[in-house]
Amino acid sequence: MRQWLNKPKTLYWLSFIGKTLFYFAVVLILIYLYHYRNIQGGNFIYNEF
Repeated sequence: MRQWLNKPKTLYWLSFIGKTLFYFAVVLILIYLYHYRNIQGGNFIYNEF
């Protein structure tokens, strides 16, 4: 297992998948927080463009 994890190609893909999941979670949290910007809730982020 250690030999498989130490391969550069494996490390690249694990890093890529980890970063993708992290940034996706950040975007979801930002959209969720944007919804609660006032007492009545909010409009979806794209309605004001």
